[in-house]
Amino acid sequence: MNRTYQTLRLILGDQLNSQHSWLNSVDEGVLYVLMEIRPESLYVTHHIQKIIGIFGAMRQFASELKAQGHPVVYVEIDAAENQHSFENNLNQLIAQYQVTKFEYQLPDEYRLDALLKEYTQTLSIGYAAVDSEHFFTKREDLTTFFQHKKTIVMENFYRSMRRKHHILMDKDKPTGGKWNYDQANRKKLPKKHAMATPFLFEHDVTAIYEAVKAAELPYIGTIDSSYFIWPLNRQEALVLLNDFIDRLLPTFGLYQDAMHSDYWSLYHSRLSFALNVKMLHPLEIVQAAETAYRQSDRIDIAQAEGFIRQILGWREFIRGIYWKEMPHYQTLNMLKAKRPLPAYFWTGRTKMHCMRQSIQQSLSYSYAHHIQRLMITGNFCLLTGINPSEVDQWYLGIYIDAFEWVELPNTRGMSQYADGGIVATKPYGASANYIDKMSNYCQSCYYHKKEKYGERSCPFNSLYWHFLKRHQSNFIKNPRMSMIYRVWNKYAQEDQQLILEQASKYLNNLEQL
Repeated sequence: MNRTYQTLRLILGDQLNSQHSWLNSVDEGVLYVLMEIRPESLYVTHHIQKIIGIFGAMRQFASELKAQGHPVVYVEIDAAENQHSFENNLNQLIAQYQVTKFEYQLPDEYRLDALLKEYTQTLSIGYAAVDSEHFFTKREDLTTFFQHKKTIVMENFYRSMRRKHHILMDKDKPTGGKWNYDQANRKKLPKKHAMATPFLFEHDVTAIYEAVKAAELPYIGTIDSSYFIWPLNRQEALVLLNDFIDRLLPTFGLYQDAMHSDYWSLYHSRLSFALNVKMLHPLEIVQAAETAYRQSDRIDIAQAEGFIRQILGWREFIRGIYWKEMPHYQTLNMLKAKRPLPAYFWTGRTKMHCMRQSIQQSLSYSYAHHIQRLMITGNFCLLTGINPSEVDQWYLGIYIDAFEWVELPNTRGMSQYADGGIVATKPYGASANYIDKMSNYCQSCYYHKKEKYGERSCPFNSLYWHFLKRHQSNFIKNPRMSMIYRVWNKYAQEDQQLILEQASKYLNNLEQL
């Protein structure tokens, strides 16, 4: 006969926090459950490396809990008893082990939060939801912070976070005398730059890969199952963090916006997957960066501040926006964009070098850094008026670090301006000039970066002006956009017409670009 447990605790695939207070001591009356179920792989089509990364990290986490003495049930994707439903699997375990209380950590995604709330209402036993103990802020903190303010500005929130947690502060003043060094962090990678080789893991995940294929889970992207490069446990995540601090942080800020066809990760930490599944805590990452800055003359303030701002400022801000604006946020489409996503987003087969590079990299590594996401693929979708729901699904599926709470405000808000300015103060559109400034992509492109019209003119040039023209009523009064419209008005009428006609040709033939 099965033994009984007083409490059943659910751990989701992005709640692999070994530092959680649940795990401070072993309680033989508590049973933990982790499960791989089809619905979590089907709500969008995920990259194969994302599926395997999450499954692999979950399996290692479960093994670690067992090794520490915690009772654990792990339901694999191909297990005969797997009913592929949180509700059904939980009900089965509750009955099987005569559980009298169900507990879970608050999910970070709205749909799972709603699902588990609804599930608890069906229970005849006690239940409780606890904090995930991961973020600097609670869900509602950003809403409270801005409730009496006219505008929502990330910089104000970020400064308050610096003060509250005493990060990069010298008494009550920002270290270095300035709050933000973003202006110093926009350098293109120099020619013949001696780029550091990225640190990669070498996992054999063939068994998981075969299980995913046997379960017939749909996926995009590619994988070498004998050479999986992402961290799958906390110890590996700490190794990656230490490597970043030691080798990459000294130059991170300077080149954080740079792009290069020879280097897919450059000076970026690639910690986002480990961070977002909670193998690492944001505080330990921020503290590691600050400590390195204060103890080493190799790291200046611009490098440390630029990195810390992304985690302490932007990441917490984006999460706050998500919980403040959901669920209606996922329906916003202020610019009424409705074109379908072109087929090359799934293959990378396009003549635009910047798009080909960014998409093929994403398909190969399930990763692209923030400027590739914002100013290449995101910029293209913005300028061409792609349906933001399709853009959301692509970003959510293709990136190993993408979970809806962080992806949705970044994509629908920051990238696509579909929220009408809740996240961004202006649309982040750009022509070939910006792409050429920050990368080497334009040097070997089929299209000509300086031409605004003509058969081989860069599509980003004419599409940029077409976007501004067709949305002029939305942006003409935006103080950050007025100068751009003055530039447009200086073009001869004939040139304006040729530019707009060229853009129309491209818009009518997006699949051929």
